[in-house]
Amino acid sequence: MISHFLDNFLINFSFVSILITTLFFWVQFSFGAQKEIQFWQRTVPNFLVSFCSILILLNFINRWISTNHFPLSNLYESLLFLTLALLLFLIYFQFTLKKNFVGVLILPIVLFINTFATFTLPVEMKQPTSLVPALQSNWLMMHVTIMMLSYAALIFGSLLAITFLIVRYILKDKITNRSLERRSRFNLPNQAAQVEVGLVPLPLLDGGQEEAISKNKYPTFRLVKKMEIIYDLDNLSYRVLTFGFPLLTIGILSGSVWANETWGSYWNWDPKETWALITWFVYAIYLHSRIIKGWSGTKPALIASFGFLTVWICYLGVNVFAKGLHSYGWFFTN
Repeated sequence: MISHFLDNFLINFSFVSILITTLFFWVQFSFGAQKEIQFWQRTVPNFLVSFCSILILLNFINRWISTNHFPLSNLYESLLFLTLALLLFLIYFQFTLKKNFVGVLILPIVLFINTFATFTLPVEMKQPTSLVPALQSNWLMMHVTIMMLSYAALIFGSLLAITFLIVRYILKDKITNRSLERRSRFNLPNQAAQVEVGLVPLPLLDGGQEEAISKNKYPTFRLVKKMEIIYDLDNLSYRVLTFGFPLLTIGILSGSVWANETWGSYWNWDPKETWALITWFVYAIYLHSRIIKGWSGTKPALIASFGFLTVWICYLGVNVFAKGLHSYGWFFTN
């Protein structure tokens, strides 16, 4: 009873915390744009995200103790783990990159996942249960954990790629149509002076830094900051997806070994297995385009955006709308 009460308290408190954190990031990003970021503007967001992560982690540990097994046996528990993984990725990039715009992008989807798990799933699916025979294996922790971490990384990186496409589309006309009316007010001997007054030439990003802005086109400081976000989105998306793809590969391989031990076959063309393979090919094409073809910018971002859809079909769509060997989170019973 105490464990059940604690479980409800932690999940509801974590929802409120994530909601407050998301609103804080959006307000800060919308109204706090300035040349120098104050200390509290870095510290408070980091504290809020870390606090949300601790609440989810405590809930996860509580379920682990209550059930005496690794709590990744149903859709509800996997959603909690996915939320925790996304928050941990966000914490890492918050401390390393020190750019709060990442939280502005990731926290809404974290809030959506947490809300879906807390208020949409049936009560029966939230109750800690014993493992079905197929899951009573030492492979559970390795395979499912790696797969969930790969989903989190791929969702994270793909969302950054989608945002890159949106921001670049919005800024394209603004960059190409920027006039030099401000420059005429200053005598700018060098680029350093241009930066001081908020005027600096900046290349467009379309398949790489291949085209510079005309000499008569200088963006303002605010536009420069937005262009920096474009470059950060493209680079960060590539880094995260490069991390997530090997995890997906290891997860699929470990799952095939586990499947052979459990069902006597390495591959059964189960809906989950099929969509995992489709997802693997999508991101393999993405990395091939960036590493072998040398693409960057729009084209790889389009591939990653399609991968965002396949990941959600593989993870959530199969559990909700399909029945198979992996459908342990199935909503309905016959």
